[in-house]
Amino acid sequence: MAYEFGNCLIDPDKHLFEYDGFPVHLEPQVFDLLLLLVDQKGRLVTKDDLVQTVWQGLNVSDATISARINAARKAVGDTGRVQAIIKTVHGRGFQLNVEVKAVAASAQTPDLSRSDTQNIKFTRSSRGARIAFSKSGNGPPLVRVAHWLSHLELDWQSPVWRPLIETLDCKNTLYRYDQRGTGLSSRDLEGAEIDAFADDLKAVADANKLDCFPIFAASQAVPVAIRFAQRFPQRVSGLVLYGGYVKGRALREAAQGDIDEETVLGLIRAGWGKADSPFVNAFSTLFMPDATPAQLASFVKMQTETISPENAARLRQIIDRFDVSELLASIRTPTLVIHAISDAMQPVEQGRILASEIQGARYVSLESRNHVPLPQEETWTTMMHEVQFFLDSLQP
Repeated sequence: MAYEFGNCLIDPDKHLFEYDGFPVHLEPQVFDLLLLLVDQKGRLVTKDDLVQTVWQGLNVSDATISARINAARKAVGDTGRVQAIIKTVHGRGFQLNVEVKAVAASAQTPDLSRSDTQNIKFTRSSRGARIAFSKSGNGPPLVRVAHWLSHLELDWQSPVWRPLIETLDCKNTLYRYDQRGTGLSSRDLEGAEIDAFADDLKAVADANKLDCFPIFAASQAVPVAIRFAQRFPQRVSGLVLYGGYVKGRALREAAQGDIDEETVLGLIRAGWGKADSPFVNAFSTLFMPDATPAQLASFVKMQTETISPENAARLRQIIDRFDVSELLASIRTPTLVIHAISDAMQPVEQGRILASEIQGARYVSLESRNHVPLPQEETWTTMMHEVQFFLDSLQP
């Protein structure tokens, strides 16, 4: 049995929470807190009730309780001032401010079977490169452009990438692939440059008979998506560009906080895939400083099974020399640009250039320091809502 309240759904059996139909990752204590409020159906829940149920009677501070309440409010769309869902009864406790309705299993939405399986196949790209691609979900097509580190099978189980996959294929048929040099695709990087990576995208679209489709691209996949849209404008209905750049770090003037190429290459060569090396901490600081231990561990596994240390360094040198600055003015595709304000890998200025140079592009900034979007971040829900709202706007 699941329960609907406001724009939310909570399912204790599946440990699932959704807002506006999208899965939202919640820490266990936040999930239990919300479930207690739902169980009480508007009746008062005191701080003592919270301590007994959520913390099993352990001694916790008021600050800890307040932090979990704030996280729960963020999840349901409330703020400290706007208390449409979770109301504070000063001096007494908290209560749910909306009706709770039980939902039978057959009526629960969305259908989670959309992400239970993925269908992996192979196609050929330019220079004979073998490209692995997968399909999951149901709905209008959406192609996620491959990026530096990807592995279709490992991503499917990753605590970093699986939440993104599930959110994107919640209302869409999602096509993903491993670019040449990585994952299940050919590991040969001979002749790899931006047009070759755009060819990989075209090969996947052709193999799935996609004539016109929106694209989700992150980081170095952004220049590839722009190059593809410039070469084949009739095939792209929309662009979602997250954490991208116009010029690679080897070509652009260093902005404040920008990391130079030799630093990144040095970290790769020093400890690629070694869980006990200083590289892991440095990698975390650059890519996802707020990652959990489980998320970091999945990245280490991804490194060892996705690409060799030599090819990882070589691929970084290739993508750090992408330059699409001369192409932006020619892009007429509806575009959404999203960028974390404190992104250390790709400075926010690169996102602002993208949004200002692509005609009619919409720009959304996130109060985040993570280059890799993490489901436990407060900005996660904002980002996912912006993405789906944009994708919905493309439908006739």
